[in-house]
Amino acid sequence: MTVYVAGADVGSTTAKVVVLDSTGQVLGTSLGPTGASIVEAAQREFREAVKAAGIDEHEVEFVVGTGYGRFKIPFGDAQITEISCHARGAVHLFPDTRTIVDIGGQDTKAISVDERGEVVDFSMNDKCAAGTGRFLEAAAVTLGLQLEEIGPLSLQSSHRLRITNVCTVFVESEIMTHMMKGERVEDILRGVHNAIAGRSISLLRRVGINPDVAFTGGVSRNEGMVRTLEEQLELPVHVSPLSQYIGAIGAGLFALDRARGGGKTIRAAIPTVSHAGHASGGDH
Repeated sequence: MTVYVAGADVGSTTAKVVVLDSTGQVLGTSLGPTGASIVEAAQREFREAVKAAGIDEHEVEFVVGTGYGRFKIPFGDAQITEISCHARGAVHLFPDTRTIVDIGGQDTKAISVDERGEVVDFSMNDKCAAGTGRFLEAAAVTLGLQLEEIGPLSLQSSHRLRITNVCTVFVESEIMTHMMKGERVEDILRGVHNAIAGRSISLLRRVGINPDVAFTGGVSRNEGMVRTLEEQLELPVHVSPLSQYIGAIGAGLFALDRARGGGKTIRAAIPTVSHAGHASGGDH
């Protein structure tokens, strides 16, 4: 009999949910902004992921939550840290992974793992948004660009412009200074990507940089960031279309362990959410 489980990774910026089958194959995914209500975001993406998987909500036997909002997911049967989930998910997608760099909206993590996907060491920057997705967003806004434009544009640079400030608050003024000097937009963006890569590699050095390197988190979709990391690491970096979902995939794999082991679900029903963001109905 096929078992269906789900992993929900609710971060400060984005909520991601995946549905897996008994073999660990990803059947459905969904992501969207977390917004003001973690509960509402998690439930919305859960329903969309289940719909994408082509099954009914009641067929999902176990759900593990992870990320910043994991304790506020009302339909979650268990909660596991994002460090463990990113490790498990990365090794599932890329079995040779030994080092993980996760750049999200608000923080950056460096994780060292063994061949079983278990965490050996980790380091993270969670005190400020320096060198994260928020930093890239600030650069895009200052330059009047869409976020998805800045990666490809940075690859057109022919000049290594140095951005000295990795603080999200002050990078705007530095970018404006470069613009007033007549620097090309693509060169400014290349400098921004280099600054983020340098900060990320500083974290990676704390845990040890061992091939193979997997890149997870929302910023992994930025091809300019992938290229810049590879250049500075002098190593290939593994990414896939599912890289942004790796935390949720890891959570789903832990859910599969629980389901196979007879883990008891706490969900009687997926509760509904009012516009005020309060859960109602169901047993949670």
